Amino acid sequence: MRLAVFLTLLLAAVCGPARAQDAAAGEKAFVVCRACHQIGPTAKNGVGPSLNGVVNRPAGTYPGFNYSAANKNSHLTWDEATLEKYLPNPQAFVPGTKMIFAGLKDPQKVKDVIAFLKQYQADGSKTP
Repeated sequence: MRLAVFLTLLLAAVCGPARAQDAAAGEKAFVVCRACHQIGPTAKNGVGPSLNGVVNRPAGTYPGFNYSAANKNSHLTWDEATLEKYLPNPQAFVPGTKMIFAGLKDPQKVKDVIAFLKQYQADGSKTP
């Protein structure tokens, strides 16, 4: 019994506590996304659609962007759980997507980017 308690405490100490989402860290990690995506009050569609209001938006629906059939017909909603699966490998998650991006491999960066994206409403304003 002592061994089990010791191993549990050791594992907890080695692994450490899981870090929560961090929007400030997400803004830094988002820099790789900026090559194709804009966000904020002056955001426009570019190579990729504007990401204003993306969290909880149905895939392939941002006005004025020419989405791939794969994205439009995916029937996905970009909620947190879906984004956590998509961002590490977009092409594997939505085969046929036009998004050519190797993905965010670090799960914490994925969570942080989602926290950053969640701040922006559809009009580009930040939630208070």
